[in-house]
Amino acid sequence: MALLLDLANIVGGFLLAVAVLRLLPRVGDDLGRLAGRVAPIAWVVGLVALVTGGYYLIVHLVSGPRVFHFEVVGVGVGVALLWDRLTGRPAPRDAQTTGATGVRLLLAIFGLIAIVVGIQGLFTPDG
Repeated sequence: MALLLDLANIVGGFLLAVAVLRLLPRVGDDLGRLAGRVAPIAWVVGLVALVTGGYYLIVHLVSGPRVFHFEVVGVGVGVALLWDRLTGRPAPRDAQTTGATGVRLLLAIFGLIAIVVGIQGLFTPDG
C-alpha cells in the first residue's frame, strides 16, 4: 500500500507540475504530450493518493509513531487532482493559458515537491 502512495505522489505530482515542466527546453513538448495522455486518468491517481494518504494519516494519528510527510503530501495531491469532482468548479490546473502564474504556479511547485517526496518514499524503508 505504501508503494501505491509513492507512485500516486509521483504521477500526481507530474500531472500537477506539467505547467512548469512544459517550459523545459527539448523535453517540454514531449512531457506535455505525455501529460495529455495520462490526464484522462488523473481522477484515478487522485483517488488512489487520497485514499492511501488518508489511510496512513489515520493509522499514524491513532497508533503512531508520528505523522509523516508522505501521507500529508498524498492527501494534498489527491485533493488537488480531484478538485473539480469534489467542488464542481473547474480546477485551476485545467486552465488553458500559457505559462504558470498564480494558483497554477503554486500547484506546479507542489507537484514538483510531490515528485520528490514520492521518489523519497520509494527508498525509505516501511518498517
